[in-house]
Amino acid sequence: MSPSSSNNMTSSSSSSGDLAAGGSQLAPSGRQYMMSSSFLEIQTLEILMAVIVFVAIHSLRQRKRQGLPVWPLVGMLPSLIAGLQRNMYEWISDVLCAQNGTFTFEGPWFTNLKCIVTSDPRNLEHLLKTKFHNFPKGDYFRDTVQDLLGNGIFNADDQTWQRQRKTASIEFHSAKFRQLTTESLVELVHARLLPVLKQAADQCVDIDLQDVLLRLTFDNVCMIAFGVDPGCLSPGLPEIPFAKAFEDATQATLLRFITPTLIWKAMRYAELGFEKTLKSSIKRVDEFAEQVIRTRKKELENQNMNNSRSDLLTVFMGLKDEQSGEPFSDKFLRDICVNFILAGRDTSSVALSWFFWLLDQNQTVEDRILEEMHTIIGQRNYETTAGPLIFRAEEVKKMDYLQAALSEALRLYPSVPVDHKEVVEDDVFPDGTKLRKGTKIIYAIYAMGRMEAIWGKDCREYKPERWLREGRFMSESAYKFTAFNGGPRLCLGKDFAYYQMKFAAASILYRYRVNVVQNHPVLPKLALTMYMKHGLKVKLCSRGGIN
Repeated sequence: MSPSSSNNMTSSSSSSGDLAAGGSQLAPSGRQYMMSSSFLEIQTLEILMAVIVFVAIHSLRQRKRQGLPVWPLVGMLPSLIAGLQRNMYEWISDVLCAQNGTFTFEGPWFTNLKCIVTSDPRNLEHLLKTKFHNFPKGDYFRDTVQDLLGNGIFNADDQTWQRQRKTASIEFHSAKFRQLTTESLVELVHARLLPVLKQAADQCVDIDLQDVLLRLTFDNVCMIAFGVDPGCLSPGLPEIPFAKAFEDATQATLLRFITPTLIWKAMRYAELGFEKTLKSSIKRVDEFAEQVIRTRKKELENQNMNNSRSDLLTVFMGLKDEQSGEPFSDKFLRDICVNFILAGRDTSSVALSWFFWLLDQNQTVEDRILEEMHTIIGQRNYETTAGPLIFRAEEVKKMDYLQAALSEALRLYPSVPVDHKEVVEDDVFPDGTKLRKGTKIIYAIYAMGRMEAIWGKDCREYKPERWLREGRFMSESAYKFTAFNGGPRLCLGKDFAYYQMKFAAASILYRYRVNVVQNHPVLPKLALTMYMKHGLKVKLCSRGGIN
């Protein structure tokens, strides 16, 4: 072998050895790099976990001070979503009871869901009466329900509200209007309601009493507001397009309150989801109202009914706008009537539904109501009368225990479970809660009936006796019992609502025992008024020998 070859081999061998050595020297560095990287990942994960735990602990600690956990960015939204999965009103009641009647709901930072929720009677008196002008319905509420209610009394503030209320108040207290409401109620109950119930009893079939009562009050309020009879309670219980559209519209409107404003407005623009339903429903409501208004104007032009009608539509058509001196526009007349239908349709029927459900669980209360009715009937001068027994107006007014039982049902299940106000100028509630301009206020009427501080330790019990003083019905403060609102916005139809409920309830109970179908689920529905989510399925048992 030549020297050069030997040198080459030595060089090659040396190079290989150097590479091998170099390879063995790089291995520890790679391991160190990998170990360092893993260590950093573990550190980052530990820091992330520590931050999450800290945020969770901090957020959960807010529960004691603010009533609910407050999470970054989303606020109390997770708790609200959880509450929506069960009985929303019971969830609010639990929070308010734990927070002594008031708490601030913190929604996500990018939404308008921040509000103060209260059920403290002192606060309610402050916002409904003492500082009434500082707490209107507000822009947020008006904007949310504007498409359905327009500028009607339920949605209006200031002079618009005052003008409507003044006119409606005069009419509600007129002898002519009272006669109209009484006569129409007798006609509806005896010519329609009782025959429908008799058919169900005779055939031994279940009936959705809530649906039947909604039909009764819808027909009744349409007669009062529009002077027309939609015929919802006709034989066979037909579906009335206007009634269906009105119900769909109210349910879709409610969804706006739990949807960020930007989202529902975008849905309205694109006609998607519940906004598409709302638009088509309002269109049908408007078509019905426009047709009635056109027909009534023609009747008044012919002077056929100028003196014979006393419904709200006819009354407002005969007046002029104080500001312009011109007759009210068709749009304004439509808004007035739609608002009164909303106020009068659901409230009485929903209250009666809960009342009959509570009676099913409290036989002694029903026995006392029957005893009171028979005592009052027994005081009649027994002149011969043909036809079925019809309770007289003066007899209905004497039914104190029945009114107490209905009031107790309204205390536990108010027809309007929550209501809304807005702060005009900075203020402070009597309980010390600071109120900033523009803040939304929710007063939880449902929760008030479940607060021991207001009604005592038996607050969740159904006890009509709490309303009686020496056997006579005695009402409570409107700021303790807010089912009919309070202050200047106290419900104009309160007396009529009681009369309507008492007359209908007495007429039914005198003839039938109302038994709720076994295992029928009874839960409140999330709506503007407290519908029963699954209706009220009942069986009617005739008391026998009673017409």
